[in-house]
Amino acid sequence: MSEAVIDISNLTRRFGATTALNSVSLSFPRGRVYGLVGANGAGKTTLIKHILGLLKAESGSVRIFGLDPVEEPVPALSRIGYLSEENDLPGWMRVGERMRYSRAFYKNWDDAYAEELRQAFSLDPSAKIKDLSKGQKSRAGLIVALACRPELLVLDEPSSGLDPIVRRDILGAVMRTIPDEGRTVLFSSHLLDEVEQVADHVTMIRQGNVVMSGPLAEIKRAHRDKSLDEIFVALAGAKM
Repeated sequence: MSEAVIDISNLTRRFGATTALNSVSLSFPRGRVYGLVGANGAGKTTLIKHILGLLKAESGSVRIFGLDPVEEPVPALSRIGYLSEENDLPGWMRVGERMRYSRAFYKNWDDAYAEELRQAFSLDPSAKIKDLSKGQKSRAGLIVALACRPELLVLDEPSSGLDPIVRRDILGAVMRTIPDEGRTVLFSSHLLDEVEQVADHVTMIRQGNVVMSGPLAEIKRAHRDKSLDEIFVALAGAKM
């Protein structure tokens, strides 16, 4: 068994009377693509915030590379690349400035690769981020997430609301890096067809509970090779 990059044990999180995560336990070994699926409000983003050290476990534990991301943020988070739907890049910065700024925080930052991605995404280094389209902002965010050569890449709804060409660019850029670098990817999305294209392993969350987690091929065999969308409807009782 490969080293567990993400190891979550009995994680529970409540917000008032709402249980966002209910005794969640997951272990994700290195070098695979893990799809995380569930309807809005299922608990996906809350789980990711614990992985990134943005929330502290109320009960249970979260370990990233064997480290607590809240207690040991620098050694844990410096090995993670992150891209979210919000993609909160500072609007006043220019694309080139954002790349140079990010370089200071990552010892494995790859200038040549960052420039290769910028050119592939046709981003003007002098363009201000606030003037970019949503798709261009996602591409700019992906440069930062990938050029630090992370061991773990976390994608939280990275292609939500984007046109198919931009989604293709994002998924293509991510998937090209995995075979060569042994990268681990956690890909949270409500676009089940995309998850089905790229994931080795799928975890489904419903109302804070893990209702299914396992290798995608085994899940599909167990459900007579139905699509992931059909399986979700069967287990969750509704479409995404």
